[in-house]
Amino acid sequence: MSSVLYDTPGPRAKRRNVLYTVVFLAVLGLLAWWILAVMAEKNQLAADKWTPFVTDSRIWTTYLLPGLMETLKAAALSILIALPLGALLGIGRLSDHRWVRVPAGTVVEFFRAIPVLLLMMFANEAYRQFTTVSSDFRPLYAVVTGLVLYNASVIAEVVRAGVLSLPRGQSDAAEALGMRKGQTMMYVLLPQAVTVMLPALVSQLVVIVKDTALGGAMLGFAELLSQNRQITANYGANTIAAFTVIALIYIVINAILTHFAGRLERRLRQGKKAVTVTLPAQAGATDPKTKAVSDA
Repeated sequence: MSSVLYDTPGPRAKRRNVLYTVVFLAVLGLLAWWILAVMAEKNQLAADKWTPFVTDSRIWTTYLLPGLMETLKAAALSILIALPLGALLGIGRLSDHRWVRVPAGTVVEFFRAIPVLLLMMFANEAYRQFTTVSSDFRPLYAVVTGLVLYNASVIAEVVRAGVLSLPRGQSDAAEALGMRKGQTMMYVLLPQAVTVMLPALVSQLVVIVKDTALGGAMLGFAELLSQNRQITANYGANTIAAFTVIALIYIVINAILTHFAGRLERRLRQGKKAVTVTLPAQAGATDPKTKAVSDA
């Protein structure tokens, strides 16, 4: 048997794959042992560097949890603005009107080509020179602005690709029913494209959560990762331990986000029900037949 991508491995190929797996796991185990040995030599595995995260609640209430709240705040604001803006830009790129399609495409290509960190720095400088935003809130504004401009452009391409991936017959059927282009997009194409776009959208939302750390590195935004500096300064230079705990927090957040997105995708797929329309038989036909039209 064979699939589209590869032939089913035979007995020799299976033994070879098992050997490769064993060798890889052995190399991975040796690498892990070497890393732990180096950390132990540098006194990075000492209990006093790790126990504060368990025994001292202040490290959470003073540094980690406030930093996490700032990360979630910036990510939530960016997602709430970038999703609808990206959808509008993506729909604009699909417009039949050149005066809509060209500006939307220009905006998308422009901001998609600029690194998100550079957008944050430009936004921070613009807020400093041309607005009265307080310096306490300016890093948050700059981070959200940069994330929105970049990710809305990426989401616009996701929306456009999702709609274009649908069969041409969907648009033709809607047009045959007398629906206008806007109605076809709103009631036929976008609802079906959501399930196609959802994995890419979730990946982009995860990127938004992680990219908030750029503001902490360059703009002084007090997000989760930036708290590492405060923790290591007050708890005995436990940099490795702090990075490890912060990384685990990021993993948990993104795992929760992915889990809920997966559940949503399954519900959307299960919620699709076929709508059956019975077409009358033609006049004079001796054997009436019905046809079922499924609206995914």
